[in-house]
Parts: sequence; structure tokens; C-alpha cells
Amino acid sequence: MGITFNADEVLQMAERAEANGGAFYRRAAELRPAAESEMAEKLRGLAAMEEDHRRTFADMRAELPERMREETAADPYVQAGMFLETMADRHGGEGSPSVADALTGEESVEQILRTAIGLEEKSILFYLGLKDMVPPKLGKDKIDAIIEEEKGHIVVLAAELKEAKTAS
Repeated sequence: MGITFNADEVLQMAERAEANGGAFYRRAAELRPAAESEMAEKLRGLAAMEEDHRRTFADMRAELPERMREETAADPYVQAGMFLETMADRHGGEGSPSVADALTGEESVEQILRTAIGLEEKSILFYLGLKDMVPPKLGKDKIDAIIEEEKGHIVVLAAELKEAKTAS
């Protein structure tokens, strides 16, 4: 038998990934030289967007029926939360802390946006994989809502990238 998750657990990972995504944009903004204050402001706006998405997932999680919160495995040492945080941090997509740590300040806004789009795409693949691990009774349909949010992120970032290319 494989690993099984419930919607509550996946939404918890999604919240963590969005919070980490916000940290990526805030870090990118902090590294901008003073002469690029407009770009830094745009990056802070993207960080705010990530915070809005985190709240969306938190609201979805708060509205889950109890049956979608059922434990899927015994956790006598209360380690499930740490496992979920690690999965959210290390899945290679949006919110990976190592991506924010790798920023040097030398990246153009186009490079940052391309990186962000790639991370969003990886996140969608991550959630598609998790979807197979969530039974219908535990909220499999909620994973579709997460994926749709991530697709919306790509649309916003692609528009920002198009604007950045036009401006340069």
C-alpha cells in the first residue's frame, strides 16, 4: 500500500509553499539596487500575491469537513507536520527556500520571472502527483483547486514577463 494524504495535509503543504514563494520575491526585492526601486516594488507586489494565495489555501483548509482531515497513518511521535513541511520545502517547485537563498542580486527581472514560472510549473507537477495519493473521500477534488490556483499564478507571471520584455 502506498502513501495516502488527505486534503488538509496537502493544503498545509500548499500554504507553506506559498509562504516560501513570498519569501523568494521579498528576497529578490531586497537585493535590488536603490536605482531599481520600481522593480523592487513589483517584486514586493508578487510577494503580496503569494500571501493572498496562502490565505486562499488557509481559508480552503479551514472550510474542510472533518472527514477530509482524517489521519491517513499512525503518527505516535507527532512527526507528520515536520514531514509535510519538508515536502513543501523540498519538492523543487514554488516555495523552495534554496531558490531564494541562491539569489545573488545580479538577476534581471526577466530571469526572476522565468525562474518563478518554472517553479510554478514544477509545483503543478508536484500537486498532480499528490492528487494520486489523495482518495476521493479525503478531498481529492480540493487538489484540483490548488492546481487551478497555480495555473493562475503562471498566467500572472507570464503577463509580468511580457511587460518586462516590452519595457527593456
